Amino acid sequence: MKTFYTTLALLLVTTCTLFSQTAYVRGITFDEFNNVIPGVNITYGTSGTQSNLDGYYSLEIPANEPITITYSYLGLENVVLNITLAPNEDYKLNPVLKTDIEQFETVVLNIKERKRVVGITTISAEAVKNIPGANAGVETLLKSLPGINGNNELSTQYAVRGGNYDENLVYVNEIEVYRPFLIRSGQQEGLSFVNSDLTRSVDFSAGGFQAKYGDKLSSVLDIEYRNPSSFGATVDASLLGASVSAEGISKDEKFRGIVGLRYRDNSLFVNAKETETNFKPTFADAQTYLSYKFSNKFELGFLGNIAINKYSYEPLSRQTNFGTLTDPIALLVFYEGQEEDKYNTYFGALKGTYVVNENFTTKFITSIYQTQEQEYFDILAQYRLGQPNTNIGDENLGEVEFSEGVGSQLTHARNDLDALIINLENKGTITVGENTLEYGIKYTHEDIRDRVEEYEIIDSAGFSIRPPIADFANDQPYTPYTSAIEPYTEIRAQNNVQIDRFSGYAQWSRRAELGDNDIWLNAGVRAHNWTVSGDGIESVTQTTFSPRGQITLKPNWDMDMLFRLSGGLYHQPPFYRELRDQTGTVIPDVKAQQSAHIVFGNDYSFDLWGRAFTLNSEIYYKGLTDVNPYTLENVRIRYSATNNAEAYAYGLDVRMAGEFVAGTESWVSFGYLKTEENIDDRGYIFRPTDQRLKFAVLVQDYVKVIPNLKGYLNLTYNTGLPGGSPSYADPYDYQERLPDYKRADLGVSYVIIDSNNLKDEGILRHFKELTIGAEIFNIFDVQNSITNTFVRDVYTKTQYSIPNYLTPRVFNIRTTMKF
Repeated sequence: MKTFYTTLALLLVTTCTLFSQTAYVRGITFDEFNNVIPGVNITYGTSGTQSNLDGYYSLEIPANEPITITYSYLGLENVVLNITLAPNEDYKLNPVLKTDIEQFETVVLNIKERKRVVGITTISAEAVKNIPGANAGVETLLKSLPGINGNNELSTQYAVRGGNYDENLVYVNEIEVYRPFLIRSGQQEGLSFVNSDLTRSVDFSAGGFQAKYGDKLSSVLDIEYRNPSSFGATVDASLLGASVSAEGISKDEKFRGIVGLRYRDNSLFVNAKETETNFKPTFADAQTYLSYKFSNKFELGFLGNIAINKYSYEPLSRQTNFGTLTDPIALLVFYEGQEEDKYNTYFGALKGTYVVNENFTTKFITSIYQTQEQEYFDILAQYRLGQPNTNIGDENLGEVEFSEGVGSQLTHARNDLDALIINLENKGTITVGENTLEYGIKYTHEDIRDRVEEYEIIDSAGFSIRPPIADFANDQPYTPYTSAIEPYTEIRAQNNVQIDRFSGYAQWSRRAELGDNDIWLNAGVRAHNWTVSGDGIESVTQTTFSPRGQITLKPNWDMDMLFRLSGGLYHQPPFYRELRDQTGTVIPDVKAQQSAHIVFGNDYSFDLWGRAFTLNSEIYYKGLTDVNPYTLENVRIRYSATNNAEAYAYGLDVRMAGEFVAGTESWVSFGYLKTEENIDDRGYIFRPTDQRLKFAVLVQDYVKVIPNLKGYLNLTYNTGLPGGSPSYADPYDYQERLPDYKRADLGVSYVIIDSNNLKDEGILRHFKELTIGAEIFNIFDVQNSITNTFVRDVYTKTQYSIPNYLTPRVFNIRTTMKF
């Protein structure tokens, strides 16, 4: 009897085990453009799940029985899978959901449409890698958009709608990132933080953005790195450097990682300029994004970056010809000394995402950023002004034969900066019916240790020129002048500053109907409290509140058109550089600059030549108060650390994008801007970034009879910026403009292997893609200038403004490989 009960119990356990056995279906949901789709419904019978923010899903199903799984998403065609799995089998499927034409015609929003509603411009990650540029990457493409100013091809910095380089937010996977402080010229910069090889999506807003974004006045760049679904690797090599990236996923699909290494050498550009140099740059970085999925509810990600930038620059000689045909003048300079700069940055961030339930997701982000920067130089420039030989056919053509003035200039710097920035942040999203609530709170600690020691001594015809002094009278030789010899300009300061910040936001969004029309509403507010303290600095605490809102209307018209109105009060609490005046002194009570911003936009989607196009236009106005005036020299910004100005900016941005060539995306941009400031009630003058007109064309093309032969063209025309004046000069005395900026970059490539032409044997079988090509930068060899050098002719007492030219025409070869 005991044996019978034992056998019965074992039978019951075995039966229960067999009936309880399950299997798993996992993967990532994509649309037809290879973008991941979050929120896809994956169902069988009455059970199911949803793909998460990265498009990942995991569905547990019964084993040993036929199951029908349906993948559905509003506006996209369903994908149906009929499957029978063995016990504990793990089946991988990455379904591609295509556009449902019938549903799309009833105006159902897809992912790109939702970004369009909130005024976000989306740029293809593929275009970022293909479009040529002297410093190719995300920023190069941004500069082809209307309203974005970038008149230095070697720099990754940009100004938006009259703002400056410090007024732009940059996020990578929702984590705010930073850039070095001491950079003064484009050729020193090296690599942007954003690694194009790792990028999945690029979103950009030029103004009127929501409260969930941070406290800056101008723009938001939101980058998403890829979340790998399989192993892959890329190699990109050219005469300008190389990059390598690799990505992969674990067998259980819980761990994913992507890593990139980059090296860049600007010698090709710098050695092509007028100044002969010994130039030895080393720009390199390593970057990674790793994630681990502990469960369907919790995922932890890590973003890390190490950048080592060394800039060794030894100028030898320079000759610049300027003037007119009837009165040519040449500046001939011989140099002694060198510049040794280092910019080493270290960045690490953890991001935890916890899905509490289908209506509530919360995220915890912590990051540490450290930059150690050194700017050392001693350069003696001995120059002479003269008339060049203009006799065509003469063996001395172009040589300076007669000197009108001689002089010398000694520049010296021993600048060091060590900054540590720590962030702790929590934010979340709550869905209640048709309402979406978002919140965030953040603490930031900034510790900056800075030493500034630089001076400039100018000598003309054996006399040291003193700095400008009001009411200075020279009565020599009747009255001896006995004051000490002083540098023409001099800054000496040492600062140890700490800034503690608490910031937060709350915002509400809703989609509704207004009659037969669709309407989207968003309202939110940000708050920011900060305290500045430090050695010998009186502690000062300030607080700002920034209400913001958006409303978008989609009329029930036959044409696909959106109207969008956004704006609010935008504040920019001062960062360290904005607290430091032009003598190097920290002013702790500098206020946050404030901008009352309003943007009205229209997006029109239409078909032309049987292909999809969009026409985006925005008009905007900014009224700025508590403005902190600054000077701009190349890419270095120096603030007055006062709030003694008011300003305004208004303009129009228009962009038409679409398939000008079938199967490729191109666009044409136009921008008009006017921005002026009034300092100490002296009247309105141009702001340093008042770029009045902008035209840009970006074209991707291919040869019809040889479709693997592709071409990429990037054209830019910008009217000249105000500037070129000495940094110490009164801007009211210098209201001239630099020459217009004109540039065309061309890239040509031939695709040897791609997904449509894979090889089965030989060495080429290892490649998923293989491309070779050539690039020509500045095709028409236009002489663009970004600053001026000022020299004096002691005989005529004339001060000449000699342009410092940017890069001439340069050739490059490039190859790209994917494995």
